[in-house]
Amino acid sequence: MKGELRSPSYESSVLPSGMRVVTCEMPSMESVALGLWVGIGGRYEERKKNGISHFLEHILFKGTRKRSALEISQAIESVGGSLNGFTGEEYTCYMAKVIHRHLKRAADVLTDMFLHPVVRSEDVEKERIVIREEINMYRDTPQHHVMDLLNEVLWTDHPLGRPLVGTPETILTITQNDLRMYQRRSYTPANTVCAVAGGVRHSEVMKIMDTLIPKRPRGRVPTYMAARDRQRKPKLLVQKKNTEQTHLCVAVRGYSRNHPSRYALQLLSIVAGENMSSRLFQRIREKRGLAYAIHSSIIRYRDTGAFTVYAGVENKKALAVIALIMRELGKMARGEGVTQSELARAKLYWEGQLAMELEKTTSNMLSVGESMLCSGHILTKQEILSKINKVKLQDVHRVAADIFADEKLSLAAVGPLPEKEDVISDSLHF
Repeated sequence: MKGELRSPSYESSVLPSGMRVVTCEMPSMESVALGLWVGIGGRYEERKKNGISHFLEHILFKGTRKRSALEISQAIESVGGSLNGFTGEEYTCYMAKVIHRHLKRAADVLTDMFLHPVVRSEDVEKERIVIREEINMYRDTPQHHVMDLLNEVLWTDHPLGRPLVGTPETILTITQNDLRMYQRRSYTPANTVCAVAGGVRHSEVMKIMDTLIPKRPRGRVPTYMAARDRQRKPKLLVQKKNTEQTHLCVAVRGYSRNHPSRYALQLLSIVAGENMSSRLFQRIREKRGLAYAIHSSIIRYRDTGAFTVYAGVENKKALAVIALIMRELGKMARGEGVTQSELARAKLYWEGQLAMELEKTTSNMLSVGESMLCSGHILTKQEILSKINKVKLQDVHRVAADIFADEKLSLAAVGPLPEKEDVISDSLHF
């Protein structure tokens, strides 16, 4: 199984239960990363149950019919492995990483948590307190809290605009029975992908999972509210707070996960602000010293997305930084921005980042798991590079002109901004 280093190979199959299994074979690796990806997350929640997906993720680590919370962690950590979980808007993932000979053990622990959790009332009450403290921690961390505000302004009155961890009010109302019913309804084989990356073969994983997952088909795929786009002018949400810095996020509604222009948009983001040689980093931090942190990123969901710029700045210079961000993005919108040499560097940067990520078992598992669950297919490294290299300069200019429009613009900020909101609003134009 171990041999010369070569590009990962992908294979997928469906178990009799309806669970999809996708593997990324990396023969030179001794470690194996395994994840169970459940197609449920924040955007599937009712308003009054906001935070239930994340709450349930916590509860699944508290014990099963045959393992206590301590026995769950010991089963993985006693062989040098790691165990974790996380919740997103469109999925919840439970993951473990072990050396190859302990793969079956890791699969048994994760499927036990998935199939047979014990939702005890005492655990629910303890985690209710823990999650309320987690909410307080995020609200006390401006660079995190500003992202919640940004989501709220981007997707107002929609589940995507609510905090993943919920609110103190909703966490208080979620009951033991709510969690049990949510797990039974959502945690089904038909709504789950098993993703494995490392020194394994697909047939080996299929054999293990076939023994662990009941063979009778079970479950359905839940539905979600489509994202609406009714914005017609710039939107602003400011939380005045006595912080040492002002934390701000500028964003425009972008493209969905599988949109044909997503590669051009990603290259645009790299040029704009994804590394130290990017436009925004050089213009705002290096030349003017107006920010310590500034970077751009892309948010993608099944039916919507966003281009975002985050900056942490000196309080009295926040308005100047907003104006500079607008100016730089406006240049790109008018075709004055991205050059052929910048595009070439962005392509090489993306290629290098992709190659380094694909050397890691965990990164591969996360990539193939999310792709299979949310897109239904896996792209090979060669396919991705081909799509990147096909992007032309006019494609990037077209995307910039499309998304950098005043009517798509939003701003969220946390800090003691001295300016009135109408003054800040006046600066929101490209």
